[in-house]
Amino acid sequence: MPELPEVETIVRDLKKKIVGRKIIDVWTDWPKTVKFPKKTDKFKREIIGRKIEKIERRGKNILIFLSGGKLLLVHQKLTGHLLVGRWKIEDNIPRPLMKGALEDKVNNYIHFIFFLDDENQLALSDLRKFAKIMAGAEDEIKKFPDLKNLGSEPLDKKFTFERFKDRFSGKKGKIKQVLMNQKIIAGIGNIYSDEILWQAGVYPLKEVQKLKENELKAIYRSMRDIFKKAIGLRGDSMSDFRDTAGRKGRYQEFHKAYQRTGEPCFRDRTTIKRFKLGGRSGHYCPTCQK
Repeated sequence: MPELPEVETIVRDLKKKIVGRKIIDVWTDWPKTVKFPKKTDKFKREIIGRKIEKIERRGKNILIFLSGGKLLLVHQKLTGHLLVGRWKIEDNIPRPLMKGALEDKVNNYIHFIFFLDDENQLALSDLRKFAKIMAGAEDEIKKFPDLKNLGSEPLDKKFTFERFKDRFSGKKGKIKQVLMNQKIIAGIGNIYSDEILWQAGVYPLKEVQKLKENELKAIYRSMRDIFKKAIGLRGDSMSDFRDTAGRKGRYQEFHKAYQRTGEPCFRDRTTIKRFKLGGRSGHYCPTCQK
C-alpha cells in the first residue's frame, strides 16, 4: 500500500500537472470505487464542471479541493496509483495514447478516469480494485472517519519530539503496531515501520510503554529522516506504486530491513529475520534491534 512518501510524491506531481484544470467528465468500469455518494449520477454532479483549486495530502489520503466548496478524496489503498496522461477507451478498455511508462502492465489496470479541460486525463490504475473515492461538500467529507480520526502528520513542523512522545502516552501494544496505527500517527505502514525501527535500533515487538526516552528520540529522528529521503527518491516501488507518469520510485533500492529476510544486516552482518504480527510480516535484525 502506498504510504506517506508515495502519496506525497503523487500529490506533488498533481500540484504541477492538474491544478487550475476543470473536470469535464468521468468514466469508470468499477463504480464500487466510489464510496460516497453511492449513486454514480450524484457523484458526477458533485465534481463535473468544477475547477481543481488545490491538492493536499492527509495521511495516505489525496485531497483534491474543487470550486464551489467541493472536495474529492482519493485513497489509493493496496495497489492503486493515480496517473496523468491520455487514454482512448475501446471496448470499455482504456488504451494509453502516450508511449513509454504508461504502457507498462502495472499502469494498465485503469478503472477510473477524470477527463480534464486540457485534453489530459487523471486516471486510477488499481489491480486489486480496493481504492476508494469520495466527493461532496468539504465539511461533509472531512467529517468521515477517514479524515476526522487521523493522527498527527509526521513531517509537520509543529510535530515536535515532545508532541511525538505525547502520542504514545498511555498507549499499549508493540511499537511496530502502534507506529502503523493511523489514529496515532498518519502515513506509516508496513514498509516504513520496518525501516524506521531498523534505523532507530529498536526491537519492533517491544511494548510501547517499555520504551526509553532515548529510543523514542531515535524513532522520531529516523521517521523524519527516512520519510524525507523516500520522498526525495519518489517513493518505494517494490510493489505496484508508480508516480503520475507511470515511473518507479527508487526507495526500494535502499531497504535496510523490509523484505530482506535471510540477508545480512548492514550494521553488523547478522541475518535479517522475518516475523508475523497481526497478519503482516515484519523484518528486523536480532542483534542490533533489541
